[in-house]
This record gives sequence, structure tokens and C-alpha cells, in this order.
Amino acid sequence: MTGSCTGAYSEGVGKFLLVVIVFAALVYAVFWLVERRRGGGTGTPGRSTPPKPSPRSVAPDDDEDFLRGLNRRRRDQDHPPNE
Repeated sequence: MTGSCTGAYSEGVGKFLLVVIVFAALVYAVFWLVERRRGGGTGTPGRSTPPKPSPRSVAPDDDEDFLRGLNRRRRDQDHPPNE
């Protein structure tokens, strides 16, 4: 009697573990797909796009347009238009 009871118990535990493993695999697959769609996953190494660099702040003395504008204003102040 004891032997048949042990067999039924181990069979129930085996089914339970199988259900837990399948459930864990499904949860993992869902989270993996969600992360991949968000762009957080690595996915295929050749297909991932490199992250865009953040815009670099430029000091006024490094900005060419700003310096051109300063030179233009300085020239306009030094040489006012003839009226």
C-alpha cells in the first residue's frame, strides 16, 4: 500500500512542477517580447540601432553662428550706415 501511495504523490508533484515550469516560460516569453518592442532588449546583434547621441551643449564661444553674429554686430556698430 505504501508503494502505490508514493507513486501517486510523485506523479502529482511531477505534474505540478511541469505546470510551474510552463507558466514561468510563458511569463518569461511575454516579458522578453515586451522589452524587445520597447527597444530595451538586445535582440539580434546586427539589427540593433545604435543609440542616438544626446545633443551636446555648446558654449557660446564654440558656436560658429553665435560668433558670426557677434562679428556682424561689432562691424555694424563700428561702421554705421551712411545716411
